[in-house]
Amino acid sequence: MKVIPILLFAVLFPLPYLQANSWPAWRGDVAGSGVTTASDLPLEWGKEKNVRWRIDLPEAGNSTPIVHGDRVFVTQPVTPEKWRGLMCFDLMDGTLLWKNGLVYDKPETTHNTNPYCSPSPATDGKIVVTAYGSAGVVAYDFDGKQLWHRDLGPVSHGWGSSSSPVLHGDLAIVYHGPGDGAALYALNKNTGETVWKWDEPKWVTGPRTDGFAGKDDGIVGAFSTPILVKSGDREELVMSFPMEMKAFDPKSGAILWTCSGLNPLVYASPVAAGAIVVAMGGYNGNSIAVKTGGSGDITATHRLWHEVRHNGGIGTGVVHGDYYYYGGSVVSCMEIKTGKEVWKARLPDAGGSWGSYLLAGDRIYALSQKGSTAVFRANPEKLEVIAQSDLGEHTNSSPVPAGKSLIIRTHEALWCVGSE
Repeated sequence: MKVIPILLFAVLFPLPYLQANSWPAWRGDVAGSGVTTASDLPLEWGKEKNVRWRIDLPEAGNSTPIVHGDRVFVTQPVTPEKWRGLMCFDLMDGTLLWKNGLVYDKPETTHNTNPYCSPSPATDGKIVVTAYGSAGVVAYDFDGKQLWHRDLGPVSHGWGSSSSPVLHGDLAIVYHGPGDGAALYALNKNTGETVWKWDEPKWVTGPRTDGFAGKDDGIVGAFSTPILVKSGDREELVMSFPMEMKAFDPKSGAILWTCSGLNPLVYASPVAAGAIVVAMGGYNGNSIAVKTGGSGDITATHRLWHEVRHNGGIGTGVVHGDYYYYGGSVVSCMEIKTGKEVWKARLPDAGGSWGSYLLAGDRIYALSQKGSTAVFRANPEKLEVIAQSDLGEHTNSSPVPAGKSLIIRTHEALWCVGSE
């Protein structure tokens, strides 16, 4: 393996011992809930306020970090050297413990706003699995040793990839797409061998008037991450695809049910609220809510509602009580059972947002692209902002809980913020 030098510069601040925490996947758990049990996350911070440490990163990246115990993992590209890799930091002081990766020197398509290595890693506490798009899927142990590497072929889409791996039992579930040759894989997490594979069809959508921002012949593709939900005694692996949502048996890959009604472009991941799963399309796309537990085409029997020309945006929201809070800098509160929009309001000083919401108790953390985080209550009556903080650095990532702290990845650096 070619060794790529990476220069990192640490700015350290007074730091007591951090309580260990686990946020082992992009949205925290296999259900992709975005919910943490932490009750004392910080409310206020800034460039020089309540900062525990800050570490410069080699270049821009969109992936969200994960946390396990005293370690923070983040995927990272170094484009001039064609490097795709994983970096492991000490949660206590930000020290780089190790980095490992590979060189991918073939052409790889993506958009200039979506750097390589956008998928977040996932860990079970023993191994860390990363999805590097065209460069394949790689597993490492906690000392940084590569355990296996699978070449699944190129990801052929003009916007690149962003779906993160999900670890469940002995499986590493990876959506390798979008674009030609896209497929949903279940790999043996210990060996990388294929357990099952579902080949995504070439979508025939007709006039694509809702592909991207309502444009004709818009973009087609899914950038979501699958989730696992329980339906009685049955487990369902659910993912949003162009035009439809599907559920698979996670052990065999058999399709359990399909529900149509989405649009050709899907950013956000599905979100479960008990026995209901909500899936949202992209800007000006369609949204649906589905009761789990069905069989075959359940569009007519299990689809609760279908909203056309909805504004799902890019990030994924959170469920609190009977309501779903979603959006970016513009927040919407929706009644889950009916799809009715209860209220819609703009966050103060937010700008655009690609990040997904984090829920802690009744507090929702929303990180904007300009590095500003608004904290508001999960209140079905109105938008109730209780705090606002700003790091002043561009980010397309999502906030991550780590004990009494938050980890925030910007294009420039990795931050740990907290009041103690």
